[in-house]
Amino acid sequence: MEHTQTNYDLVVIGSGAAGHHGAIQAAKLGKKVAVIEREAALGGAAVNTGTIPSKTLREVVMRLSRSRWRASDDQPSVARELAARIEHVAASEGNVFQDQFRRNGVYTIAGKASFLDTHRIRVDNGRSEHVVRGERILIATGTRPAHHPSIPVDGVSITDTDAIRNLPMQRKVLTIVGGGVIGVEYACIAAALGVSVTLIERRHRILEFLDYQIVEALSYHMRSQGVTFRLGEEVDEVSKTADGRVCAVLKSGEHVWSEALLYAVGRQGNTDSLQLENCGLEADARGRITVNGNFQTRQPHIYAAGDVIGFPSLASVSMEQGRVAACHAFGEPVVSVPELFPYGIYSIPEISYVGKSEEQLTQESVPYEIGIAHYREIARGQILNDTTGLLKILFHRQTRRLLGVHIVGEGATELIHIGQSVLGFEGAIDFLVNTVFNYPTLAECYKVAALNGLNRLNFGGVDAITQRLPSESMSVVA
Repeated sequence: MEHTQTNYDLVVIGSGAAGHHGAIQAAKLGKKVAVIEREAALGGAAVNTGTIPSKTLREVVMRLSRSRWRASDDQPSVARELAARIEHVAASEGNVFQDQFRRNGVYTIAGKASFLDTHRIRVDNGRSEHVVRGERILIATGTRPAHHPSIPVDGVSITDTDAIRNLPMQRKVLTIVGGGVIGVEYACIAAALGVSVTLIERRHRILEFLDYQIVEALSYHMRSQGVTFRLGEEVDEVSKTADGRVCAVLKSGEHVWSEALLYAVGRQGNTDSLQLENCGLEADARGRITVNGNFQTRQPHIYAAGDVIGFPSLASVSMEQGRVAACHAFGEPVVSVPELFPYGIYSIPEISYVGKSEEQLTQESVPYEIGIAHYREIARGQILNDTTGLLKILFHRQTRRLLGVHIVGEGATELIHIGQSVLGFEGAIDFLVNTVFNYPTLAECYKVAALNGLNRLNFGGVDAITQRLPSESMSVVA
């Protein structure tokens, strides 16, 4: 709906994951809601430059790699196909947002927002300015790629992660700076297309927040696909030669040459143009806004949610934060359990986890045991030719209550929700042992991992637990 009034119960700045869900939730509560968006398309980074485009790219690349396409094949036509598919999916998702706003009576206002005071916001669309007032305000402006002065991003040979539609996948040699989630995802995508990738990360392992065993499995697969890791290394400067070649000079003195470089280190909050000082707020050096457990800023009627408040910067979590913020703003009871939020990383193969890690349980002095199922032991894993995947469960040694699930392999981001559900009702691994899963499916991994865990717990292998387990389970005891 177009802007027709100036006073709203809730004004949302940003139409990405957090802003979208916050606006719809408030509208469902019967509130007058306006969403201010400075970009031409709705959906924020998640729809236009981040989550949706990158996952679409991954899906197309997976299909191409299965058909044995390599970097030496018809690059221009493949590049066009990738770009066209990304454009189509992003546009479709943006239209979904627009339709949902229209159906729920949410007003959309095009322009750049800045605070005049604690309730009033100026909107500048480049042609005119006007002022809207929000009884409550939700800041959901998201983030953009952080830049470094030593890395001259030009959008051609040296790009950041917003250049998803122009990502230089048609090049045969690619350097990626940054071993975080985005850097690893793009490294996997490029490698699947036969691009020679060098991944530079200043830490001594990629994805430090993940389970070590899971990361090792991913790293093994990435190396087998031709990814070279330069861990514990930092880039000192980047330059480009007259013929377009890119040189990354490391602090160790080594030179890494490639046809293109992708800079994927850090994100910066989109708060610098909001004039937060006018409403008594401030952002940190990375543009992030501090909030409490209800997503309120130091101004109780001004909320912030999504990537602009920092970790974990996941679209799924941002959606939930926007919803919870809107519910709290209007006194609507809401239950949200951050401890059960699943984390998904769309590398090749996928990674997902929920609940506690071994490191956390050790720090908390929780007695735990593990159970593992390898995809190579599961019929569905053999059918899919995924022999490196694995599912790992963590459970309490005394109560057998499930404490965490960590997965690497095909379908990990879908498979994780079974574990999430068991964690949600505080179930024990006995539930997984006694559950019959379709055959052949990857879901069987849960039963095999649970049986493997009981074997470890009892130290006696199969014989020690045959008297306590259902007879139908014996054929799959790990």
